[in-house]
Amino acid sequence: MKKILIVASVALLAACNSKKDESAKTGGESTGQVIKSPYEMLYSSNFAMGDSKNAEAILTLWKDWDNGDLSVHKEIFADSVEIYFADGSMMHSSRDSVLAGAQAYRSTFTSSISEVHAIMAVKSVDKNENWALIWGAERNTNTSGKKDSANVQETWRFNKDGKADLMYQFKSAMAPPK
Repeated sequence: MKKILIVASVALLAACNSKKDESAKTGGESTGQVIKSPYEMLYSSNFAMGDSKNAEAILTLWKDWDNGDLSVHKEIFADSVEIYFADGSMMHSSRDSVLAGAQAYRSTFTSSISEVHAIMAVKSVDKNENWALIWGAERNTNTSGKKDSANVQETWRFNKDGKADLMYQFKSAMAPPK
């Protein structure tokens, strides 16, 4: 009987270790997914799904942009914010200064309509940083009535307090709506 218990215990431990090893290979909440690459990763290649509240925060900010008032949810931002815009410009300042600059730019449009294609929250496991990634399109009408459209991709980082502190934006032009 003791031999059967010992064999069963060893088999159980082996099975548990096998599942643990397999989880590390395939990815998971705590381990992420390790990707083999011929390129050196300058930031990370080890990501896991993140907290959905970060994605929801970015959706809220996009809706505030469409509505023309960026002050409504300013608590989403950290005290210091760094933003890299698609045109190559950047801002790195206090939350209030960055929001004032962004609001001044938004005020050059009489209308802005966003379309969300995809969004996800991810966590860089090896860097212990949280991000939200959003893809979509925007259709803007400026104060002169000129319409412009672009495909948009933004990558937002959230600090340890859950506040957005960094954003990278990329755009490609689309034909304006008729």
